[in-house]
Amino acid sequence: MDLTTIIGIIAGLIALIGGFLWEGGHISGLLQGTAALIVFGGTFAAVMISFPASRLKKIPTALRVAFGRRTRLPQELIEDLVHMAVIARKDGVLALEQSSSEHPDPFLREGIQMVVDGTDAELVQQILELEIEATEQKHENYAKIFESAGGYAPTMGIIGTVMGLIHVLGSLQEPTQLGPSIAVAFTATLYGVASANIIFLPIASKIKARGEEEIQNMELLLEGILAVQNGEHPLLVRKKLASYTSDSSLSRKPEARGTTHETTD
Repeated sequence: MDLTTIIGIIAGLIALIGGFLWEGGHISGLLQGTAALIVFGGTFAAVMISFPASRLKKIPTALRVAFGRRTRLPQELIEDLVHMAVIARKDGVLALEQSSSEHPDPFLREGIQMVVDGTDAELVQQILELEIEATEQKHENYAKIFESAGGYAPTMGIIGTVMGLIHVLGSLQEPTQLGPSIAVAFTATLYGVASANIIFLPIASKIKARGEEEIQNMELLLEGILAVQNGEHPLLVRKKLASYTSDSSLSRKPEARGTTHETTD
């Protein structure tokens, strides 16, 4: 679980509610069931209309992407690829079949399996690039659902406020109730704007950020798989892949897993 997403949402809500209470407001003034029904019910309905059921079924997966933690760091993947480069140079690419089949990353497993099967390097690259494009589109589709919710929510809040004001204007014979009634009416706008900017849009941005991380890992793996297939030296593989990380020390790190004494051809 990625705590930054949860902490961010909680911190945003605390900041808004805390500021309201600090100014002398009462928490009961923020709890309006009718406003919540209009804003969140209307937003949910608008999202349902905007996307087919096949896309809406992916919402739980999208939430796992936003709230989940990055499973594999680029440094770990580089070490795995360097290790595979060592095996390929010593024993040939066929020796990679067992180690690749046990790897937790399905993209790396598939790529190395194609290498073991003797697939042409150009074809390997084309297939894996198509998978990268599909993954990028998948995350984009996830983010669009929450972006649309972030667009609809403020509008639904305005609709709720207008509906509340219509009710207020219909009760002008009770002037003492105008102030509280108007305050209740504007609660809908608060719900819409706050949910859009603290929940929906930030979640969409987090999904995009996670997608960028995954794409970067896949591009790193693609480069490493092709390097292993070409029989490149493990040290060169490390230096090449180090450009995908912010840790430039990787390119100067001694060869791991028994490759320290190997010399460059």
